[in-house]
Amino acid sequence: MKRTSLVNKKIIITGASSGIGEKVAWYVAKERGVPIILARSPDKLEHLKAAILYSFHIDSPIYIVDLLNKQETKKVINEIIENHDPVHGLINNAGIGMFAELSAMNEGDIESMIQLNVASLIGITKQLLPYFQKQSLAHIVNIASQAGKIATPKACVYAATKHAVLGFTNGLRLELTASSNIYVTAVNLGPVKTSFLHTADPTGRYEKNVARYMLDPDDVAKKIVQQLFIPKREINLPFWMEIGSRIYQLFPAICEKLFKSQFMKK
Repeated sequence: MKRTSLVNKKIIITGASSGIGEKVAWYVAKERGVPIILARSPDKLEHLKAAILYSFHIDSPIYIVDLLNKQETKKVINEIIENHDPVHGLINNAGIGMFAELSAMNEGDIESMIQLNVASLIGITKQLLPYFQKQSLAHIVNIASQAGKIATPKACVYAATKHAVLGFTNGLRLELTASSNIYVTAVNLGPVKTSFLHTADPTGRYEKNVARYMLDPDDVAKKIVQQLFIPKREINLPFWMEIGSRIYQLFPAICEKLFKSQFMKK
């Protein structure tokens, strides 16, 4: 299916100061779209804004916001709608992970993961939904995870948040079936070589164990941007991991027994 041009399309990207979000913003601008970039780090956002302006002559609006602060987030989204109408897309990329057994986790870390990965994502989407329904075309992209399909030890809470994102995305897509002007896509990724892993596992053990098949954030971002404004249900990377998740759904007990070592990478 031929994709709608990104020229002058304004797309909100959360968690845009580094990693996948930063790369997605870059490729949106490269295709003459206008990334509206959100994150907590002013220095990183200013640097990205300057790089985009220099490379593509695109003025990318930036918003410094802590998405864990509900009122602050609502205010920023309202400002974006007011100042940058029309907005055509939302990429819910912001998220955190902490890899540890449940018994070793503190409640604050658990609450932060649930709030940022799930509650904030749902809240931003809900706030923008009535606005998007008035547009001729809009696209909501939620960055989920292959962990949303297969949970592993030391990632039970993180996996739970991504299960929630995937469930929310699928349910929302069905709710909007009659609204053909809004596309809803889930992006399910395996491990990606970004600073996310440095926070999730400061020991570096997981990154070392999966180094040979980690995804390049540049390649991931290109794939996401290529699928914007196309009615794509899911983007699954890497392909072989998606095949594995489908087999797991059919034979979970057998897979957990035969591939136990693969579940213990963290």
